Amino acid sequence: MTAIMGSLFGLLFSFLALGTWIGIALLGTALGMGLLFLSAPLDKLFAQYTFGVLTTPDLVALPLFVLMGEFLFRTRLSAALFSGLAPWAGLLPGRLLHVNIVGCTIFAAISGSSAATTQVVGRMTLKELLRRGYSPDVAIGSLAGAGTLGFLIPPSTVMIIYGVLAEESVLRLFTAGLLPGLLLAGSFAVWVMIHTTFRRDLIPESERALAHMKFAERVAALRELWPALFLIVCVLGSMYGGLATPTEAAALGVVGAFLISWLQGALSPAVLRDVSFGAVQTTSIMGIIILGASILGNVAAILGIPDAVAVMVSDWNLSPIMLIVTLMLLYLVLGTVLEGFSMIATTLPVVLPIVTAAGFDKVWFGIFLVLVVEMAQITPPVAFNFVIIQSITGRSASYLSKVTMPYLLIMMVFVILLAIFPQLVSFLPNLIL
Repeated sequence: MTAIMGSLFGLLFSFLALGTWIGIALLGTALGMGLLFLSAPLDKLFAQYTFGVLTTPDLVALPLFVLMGEFLFRTRLSAALFSGLAPWAGLLPGRLLHVNIVGCTIFAAISGSSAATTQVVGRMTLKELLRRGYSPDVAIGSLAGAGTLGFLIPPSTVMIIYGVLAEESVLRLFTAGLLPGLLLAGSFAVWVMIHTTFRRDLIPESERALAHMKFAERVAALRELWPALFLIVCVLGSMYGGLATPTEAAALGVVGAFLISWLQGALSPAVLRDVSFGAVQTTSIMGIIILGASILGNVAAILGIPDAVAVMVSDWNLSPIMLIVTLMLLYLVLGTVLEGFSMIATTLPVVLPIVTAAGFDKVWFGIFLVLVVEMAQITPPVAFNFVIIQSITGRSASYLSKVTMPYLLIMMVFVILLAIFPQLVSFLPNLIL
């Protein structure tokens, strides 16, 4: 077994060291392991796996959510979110910094993508916050941290991928992520309030007047939020109301995003071309990763690798909490060299049997994985949120690491709390489904 495991990791890291696309690296590793250790006809075996994975019904939702995000990226949704949320955010300590957090929370509920959430919200809020005199440290840090919510608050492309690979209900995963997502957003907001209360220099004195706006003006501003609320009703409302499956809800979301783009005058032949190419490109990359991970996982299972690793870890006699802490630290290291989808694809076949043997539910572990993927979004050098924010602000990765450190620490503590109180994950699925 040692030789088999050594061959697997040796092949995989050799492909990665050569700069091979992660999906191709996974497929190549699976093929190499099959040629070395399996006597079965690989052409028939791989064809069967390919058909089984790529025709999974839940996977249809993935390109639809990607397409919806492509439409929303080209609308005026970010400006509408800022206009609608700013009057209400002015009531809280931290003032308009909460537009970053609440705006990312709302957009996360309709996009399914952390990168899209950070880019759409950030391209409006950062410019406006810096123009008004807010400290760049707290403005940029709160955006980078809150932008990660795009994966945790449903719908989520990461949850769809995990659900397909782990053979778990995507709807249960979506439902399980809702309460932790809102609690994490609340934790970010509490930190901003505490931080700005003790550091009053982070907020310009001129913004104190926001707390004295007339109530009628605040209510009138809510009209700006109708596009986002309309899409939330289309997607989440249809799912939790029992009217649509996740795939059908994704289709409703695409129609809703198309209508919003059309009503805002954002549609043109050029935009439709860009939307189509962007959706096809993103979906194809994700599809190759999912296929490679699934085939490698099946080959590893046939060879008995997950069971052997599970036995090895059980011999360490780690408590469930220490196991989660160990895995979290492992994923933090992996997050410095792999992006989120790749982390899940490369580790799930080995790690999932270990955590289920330790007594953790697959749905709970899915939320854990989403959280560590969110951490990877703000862990350089491979940090997608940093790349997006750098394109907006021109700041260095070291600076972004410094200002986002509080949010990374909050997420780490939050993971431990979910391990201690797993009911935070299971409560809504058990209540609604």
